[in-house]
Amino acid sequence: MAETSTPDLILHRGLFTTLDRSNPSASAVAIRDGIFSAVGREQDILPQAGANTRVIDLQGRRVLPGLIDNHLHIIRGGLNFNMELRWDGVRSLADAMGMLKRQVAVTPAPQWVRVVGGFTAHQFAEKRLPTLEEINAVAPDTPVFLLHLYDRALLNGAALRACGYTKDTPAPVGGEIVHDSAGAPTGLLLAKPNAAILYATLAKGPKLPFEYQLNSTRHFMRELNRLGVTGAIDAGGGFQNYPEDYAVVQQLNDEGLLTVRLAYNLFTQKPKGEKEDFLNWTKTSTYKQGNDYFRHNGAGEMLVFSAADFEDFRQPRPDMPPEMEGELEDVVRILTENRWPWRLHATYDETISRALDVFERVNQDIPLAGLHWFFDHAETISDQSIDRIAALGGGIAVQHRMAYQGEYFVERYGPGAAKATPPVARMLERGVKVSAGTDATRVASYNPWVSLAWLITGRTVGGMQLYPQRNCLDRETALRMWTENVSWFSNEVGRKGRIAVGQLADLVVPDRDFFACAESEIADTTSLLTVVGGKLVYGAGAFAACDDGAPPPAMPDWSPVRTFGGYAGWGDTEGAPLQATLRHAALSCGCANNCNVHGHRHATAWSSQLPIADLKSFWGALGCACWAV
Repeated sequence: MAETSTPDLILHRGLFTTLDRSNPSASAVAIRDGIFSAVGREQDILPQAGANTRVIDLQGRRVLPGLIDNHLHIIRGGLNFNMELRWDGVRSLADAMGMLKRQVAVTPAPQWVRVVGGFTAHQFAEKRLPTLEEINAVAPDTPVFLLHLYDRALLNGAALRACGYTKDTPAPVGGEIVHDSAGAPTGLLLAKPNAAILYATLAKGPKLPFEYQLNSTRHFMRELNRLGVTGAIDAGGGFQNYPEDYAVVQQLNDEGLLTVRLAYNLFTQKPKGEKEDFLNWTKTSTYKQGNDYFRHNGAGEMLVFSAADFEDFRQPRPDMPPEMEGELEDVVRILTENRWPWRLHATYDETISRALDVFERVNQDIPLAGLHWFFDHAETISDQSIDRIAALGGGIAVQHRMAYQGEYFVERYGPGAAKATPPVARMLERGVKVSAGTDATRVASYNPWVSLAWLITGRTVGGMQLYPQRNCLDRETALRMWTENVSWFSNEVGRKGRIAVGQLADLVVPDRDFFACAESEIADTTSLLTVVGGKLVYGAGAFAACDDGAPPPAMPDWSPVRTFGGYAGWGDTEGAPLQATLRHAALSCGCANNCNVHGHRHATAWSSQLPIADLKSFWGALGCACWAV
């Protein structure tokens, strides 16, 4: 075989779950020019290696297609990641507050410490949020903004002063600034019934300069790669303007530095100006413009503000105004005429049904056939609406918001109503296009394994059993929801989502066998090796030497990412959060010494980040006499 046609990379001695029904398993793959060139037996593929082929022994580990998030605010998240202290996955409020205290100590004026979503009070052992008194005690002078889902924000006294909120600040539309008996703001902001006050307050904080935003986005992608994410559909977001806020990702794409494939939808920013936005954008942008790493994916998730039914389950369901249908039809006609697909945020069936009236009316004049349009979220969708979506050729993109808000849903609507919210199994049975994602970074965590665990177990991150077994998915179906199913939603069917010849060479080697590990372990999964387009963008543990994707250190030098990393504070090599995580890993195995062999293996994702001296210190602190196991 000529050297020019030999593979760039061969991965062998693996347990490949290909999701290709014609070739469901393999032990080796070859990759050339970013594409799978061979998938099969290692005795057939290893001889293809040339002098310049990189060959990696996977040591018998499970291999999955790269995970693709169907709804991730990755552009907005990347611009801010280096400024944010992430409480995602932290299991106790005491540890979370310890992280906050340490970050306050190194954050210079006039910067804020921001904990911006991705967690719920129910994940903590204490089952509560910190009090304003507790926050003010650890941060008397540094502004602290803490966002809990999209239902409330907690601001300390310094943040209130930075925002200029006083007893004379007028009440915001759609929200509440809570006051004490003397009329002074307490620091509690409530979304009633929408998150405008939360958005607006967060926007008052300092922003990173462009150079730092480039670095921040690379670190966010690095964190996603660490969790096995190789692709995402960006759903836009509030205060995310096009094209200004897309310049960072565009530059990284131009420089070949994207390590997550990104399809983006354009999200209107101006109430009553939505039609103008989409008229302008359909003239200046082309659907599918871009490349395999950064490409246009249509409109949404906000099409018109009058159709946005906010999902705060601690508040009553909002009724959409009577002008919704007319405003939505104006925009949908523009999109359909220009053959742009769209996505529409819709939590409640009442909203979905009214939107379908509009879509069906437009379909009578301009057929929707061939447009990959879909609803997002759809927690309370009815069977009738599911069938109407299927009849129009649309899809439903579900996310694991109920894993974070399930307890609040049950409080308001009862456990019976929560048994199929959203009814994922029923959607699949009725033949509609369905895929899964997170809706991170604010209303849920970006960790895909938490979403997979939710789909499979039916449990919230707080441990509540939401769904009966009949409404849960088997592991292969859940995995398809995160891989090949997502490709329809970005109009890339046959291009990615499986390990198959001719598809984009994206895969993940998780730190445990997804198909064999206990259900309770799924959410703790991380990657040992992540490959995007044949490039080794992340490596850890036995594959640390294969890591070609590490970005420069997080900027600025006080960034929480330098100390705490991302999910579950994995980057911390000194403080309590990581130690608590390691302790949890060992104790979950029932080891009296907190240190049995399985406990060590269970903690691989964190321990692989540490120098051996730090490992010895951590396990020693847990009373472990066999730290070298």
